[in-house]
Amino acid sequence: MTSYEKPDFWSLKAKNEAYPARSVYKLKEIDEKFGFFKLAGQTGLRVLDLGAAPGSWSLYVLRRYGMTGHNRRNLFLVSVDLQPLSKNNDFSGREDFFFIQGDFTGSPAREELISRGPYNAIISDAAPLTTGSRTVDTQRSIFLAEEVFSFTESCLVPGGNLAIKVFQGAGTDVLLKHLRKCFNSAKSFKPAACRSNSFETYLLGLGKKQ
Repeated sequence: MTSYEKPDFWSLKAKNEAYPARSVYKLKEIDEKFGFFKLAGQTGLRVLDLGAAPGSWSLYVLRRYGMTGHNRRNLFLVSVDLQPLSKNNDFSGREDFFFIQGDFTGSPAREELISRGPYNAIISDAAPLTTGSRTVDTQRSIFLAEEVFSFTESCLVPGGNLAIKVFQGAGTDVLLKHLRKCFNSAKSFKPAACRSNSFETYLLGLGKKQ
């Protein structure tokens, strides 16, 4: 696993704004550039965050669109991860947020997540445990991405949006083709907050077809 010892601009910005990880700015750019959440739910917004820990993406959704956000809508966010979320007051005592600690790739967590849908948006910044082998790590990443994609069939509403992190390599193009069949628009996008030496990218599905 790559170690980043020296905080960069995005890491320092996240710390100053009380986010547990720099990944928040990847979702923020996706949202602002593509109107990701604005177009997903016009009046109400139900979001599923798969692989949420330490919690930056969930925090962004709660702060931007939750009951205390400046652009308030009827939000309900469901998040899941094998690990607990970071300790943050923004997660405490909320009626618009539910967290499951478990494995979203299998039962019973999967059944619980689906039962709390349907959702207007599904987001995932999940990454596998890395080995240092790009081939192996990419294969593991594609597996996770396919598991995330499978949720669109069971609990993403028509018109809903999808954002998945994936390591670029064999299988990425195949997954993107699947998205293009299911969404009005699908693309690969690498936000500015991604490290320059990272081979991660994000696959976006915008406007799920009927």
